[in-house]
Amino acid sequence: MEAGELITAKEAERRVLILENPGLRGQSRITTSLYAGLQLVLPGEVAPAHRHSQSALRFVMDGGGACTAVNGERTIMQEGDFVITPPWAWHDHGNESDRPMIWMDGLDIPMLSFFDASFAEGLGEDMQEITKPTGDSLARYGANMLPVDFEKQGLASPIFNYPYARTREALETMRQRDEWDPCHGLKMRYVNPADGGWAMPTIAPFVQLLPKGFKTAGYRSTDATVFSVIEGTGRTTIGGKTFEWKPKDIFVVPSWHEVVHEADEDAVLFSYSDRVAQQKLGIWREQRDAD
Repeated sequence: MEAGELITAKEAERRVLILENPGLRGQSRITTSLYAGLQLVLPGEVAPAHRHSQSALRFVMDGGGACTAVNGERTIMQEGDFVITPPWAWHDHGNESDRPMIWMDGLDIPMLSFFDASFAEGLGEDMQEITKPTGDSLARYGANMLPVDFEKQGLASPIFNYPYARTREALETMRQRDEWDPCHGLKMRYVNPADGGWAMPTIAPFVQLLPKGFKTAGYRSTDATVFSVIEGTGRTTIGGKTFEWKPKDIFVVPSWHEVVHEADEDAVLFSYSDRVAQQKLGIWREQRDAD
């Protein structure tokens, strides 16, 4: 390979820029329990099929039209979509669009490393066999219905793409009630439609709307949280230090640090943490200045 030549997604298995917490140097962690990276797939490229014991989420940051296949079903990803790869599920990525695609990967790698339960396996093929039509899981499980003889398998949601267009429409409809939580604005969690629980077994994903001019009350909790800005501009004060943000910015709120958000215009934030795991262990706690 010549100097300056970009390694392909296939040669690298995955082309990812790891987001490392400066307080956790050399550990490939964005929080003590979670990993984050930015993955790039160029037009015409394929990230080969594999599976691993870690849970993974993809949050699309830039571009549209690339696809991810999970357990025999392919979905077309658009900016703002939240996509799940359940533990030990075959998955591959391909980009048949005419522009690069970038998404944030969020995984529970540090958590599984702590339990010494990390496993991975390659399929030996670039892409898995597609056995289901596009949109099958969303139609089957995402319309407030379940197949009559549905039996839950695994702990992750059977839906693996939560389109941003539907999410944004829901937020806009709910804002008409003008019921803003003092600490969060309008904050929703992504759920598993099979049981109403969290969408993932170890990672808790959220989306929230902050209306123009809204400033949250102080809040802190034990789950360190990774934020990605979808829309709008504003600032977040963490432990007394203020950070300005705009679309596509990523920032982290450490565990038990007070956070205050302020929106200069209507803003939408995606976030994820290990709250689901902490709640299952009975150790999660929060403190709200508004109470």
